[in-house]
Amino acid sequence: MAKPMVVEIPHELGRDEARRRIDEGTVRVREALGKSGIAINTLAWTGDRLDYSVTAMSQTVDGQIDVGQDVVRVEVRMPLLLSMFAQKIQKIVGKEGNKLLLTKK
Repeated sequence: MAKPMVVEIPHELGRDEARRRIDEGTVRVREALGKSGIAINTLAWTGDRLDYSVTAMSQTVDGQIDVGQDVVRVEVRMPLLLSMFAQKIQKIVGKEGNKLLLTKK
C-alpha cells in the first residue's frame, strides 16, 4: 500500500448536518458506482466515522471519513498501482466534497 491520501474539507454545517449530507450522498454514490461495475464492500458508520471499502478491476481502495464540527477528513488507502492517480482522486474528492458540504439546502 502507498501512503494514505488525506483530504480535509472545511464546512460550517455542524457535525450533525455534515453527517446527514454525507449519509445521503452515500446513497447516490452507491447507485452510481454499482452502474459502473465498482463493488462497495464496506460502508459502515461507527459514531461519526464512516468506514468504506470499494473494489474495481481487482483493486481495493479503503479508508474512512471522519465528520467533525467544522471539517470533514477523508482518508483514502489505495494499492501502489493506483497511487499514480492520487492527485486526480484528491481533486475529485475535494470538489465533490465541497459540493456536498457547501451548497445550501
